[in-house]
Amino acid sequence: MIFVDVGEDWIRSRLPDDDLSAPLNPPFLGDLEERTGRKVNNIDMLTLAAPAAGPPPIELVEVTDAAHPRVERAHRYRDDVRVWTCPGGLVLIGRGVGGRWEVALEVDPAGRGRGLGRTLASAARHLTPHPLWAQIAPGNAASVRAFLAAGYVPIGAEALLVPPPA
Repeated sequence: MIFVDVGEDWIRSRLPDDDLSAPLNPPFLGDLEERTGRKVNNIDMLTLAAPAAGPPPIELVEVTDAAHPRVERAHRYRDDVRVWTCPGGLVLIGRGVGGRWEVALEVDPAGRGRGLGRTLASAARHLTPHPLWAQIAPGNAASVRAFLAAGYVPIGAEALLVPPPA
């Protein structure tokens, strides 16, 4: 699916009918950037997980005044952001693209390689009664492994076009 205000004819004129990867290829994304005045932020793997019953598998503390780059970024792209922390990491949930519930997490460098990312990704499923989406940079192999191990299923990929930096 392509959600952008450029007109169906414009899109169809640039995409072959038989190439499912064309919407994420650089030539088409470059045309979209030029047409919309926006920039491709990243091409992410898109995953989805069902909510999980019961308490999270790790003790988390909800915070309301988190001054952290991951939280600041979340507030730029999501609404209704909530943040929980634990020693060595944080998890946040908010409403993103199309109102879907999205998760992001961060593991401190000193805590990496010990399964905390997987635990936080799993914990997020206990924090909301809604299906939970995660966008993951495919090059971040540790994050991909953590979300897959926590039960998130690959659904596709997406490119988010954002306004250029001011």
